[in-house]
Amino acid sequence: MSFQGKEFTSEVKQIVVNLKLFFDKERKNHRVVSTRNPAKRTAEGLGIGEASVKRIMAEYRQHDQKIIDKPLKQRGNPDGTLKRPEVYLDETYVNKNHSSQFTGYLEEDGPCVNKPSGKGPRMIIGHAITKDGWVDGAELVFEAKKRTGDYHGQMDWENFSRWFSNQLIPNIPANSLIIMDNARYHNVLAKTSFPNLKSRKEQLCLWLTRNHIPWNDDMLKPELFELCKRFAPAPELELDKIADAAGHTILRTPQYHPELQPIESCWGVVKNYMAAHCDFTMASFRSNLPIALSKVASKTCRKLISKIAQQEEKYWTEDNQLYDSVEIEELDSDHEEIYEEFED
Repeated sequence: MSFQGKEFTSEVKQIVVNLKLFFDKERKNHRVVSTRNPAKRTAEGLGIGEASVKRIMAEYRQHDQKIIDKPLKQRGNPDGTLKRPEVYLDETYVNKNHSSQFTGYLEEDGPCVNKPSGKGPRMIIGHAITKDGWVDGAELVFEAKKRTGDYHGQMDWENFSRWFSNQLIPNIPANSLIIMDNARYHNVLAKTSFPNLKSRKEQLCLWLTRNHIPWNDDMLKPELFELCKRFAPAPELELDKIADAAGHTILRTPQYHPELQPIESCWGVVKNYMAAHCDFTMASFRSNLPIALSKVASKTCRKLISKIAQQEEKYWTEDNQLYDSVEIEELDSDHEEIYEEFED
């Protein structure tokens, strides 16, 4: 490919400068240049990562010695420096008999608390916080049908979506970034979303027809599914459609990373208060819960969210530092033969 007659971008000019300075340094030091690893030497000369050189050369060979423009991968914090209101939502549970493990009493009075053996009815609690504290009007409390097991199994899409649409959305700032975990009922596919492997053959045919994609009557279900996958967009989630229609965006945290959810610490404050003031009655439970929620002050939320932001930046920094080394491993395993041709 010739560059004659073309205007150079600042990035191309910088690459030229890097390579010229690299050769000047070699000449000055009278180095004996080895070509055993041309990819590494190219990377050093251009001032880029070795993985980038290998990736570019692999793509070049795969596309018949042609440079193909591809959409750039987004690296770093996806929200950049754009400041948007952040809303963290989550669900938890508290049993009616949730109390401290140990009960103190005066020796002369003797033990006066008859603590029930069971945990009692389980109350599911849903809520959301911003930097200003709990979102007004977003509290959700209902009794679970089961007293054991993970609380996620006590919530379903119908309850959650109703709360999300009627209590959360109307009470949060405009253009909010709604941050949540990957609970099953957070990730229900939209009705118009792409079919999956469990879809019937008729559903696959209907999707192809609706999207004006030709198919044959004699095609088997696996063939129809592969054809669907070839043209299918990214899966669309029902909750994202609801949020988008209201002018908000949903961001889901990675699995098994509660440290990225400041509301988890808020639940700790609530549960500690409930345990310390439990008298094992439902009336007391209901009267104590609003007080427990009030113990989470706005300054607490600001501090927690600020701490989360620092943790996120730490992860983004580590991700960028590991990017090249991870790419080298992936490229070495995926395109080993191509590398050998260029390094021998």
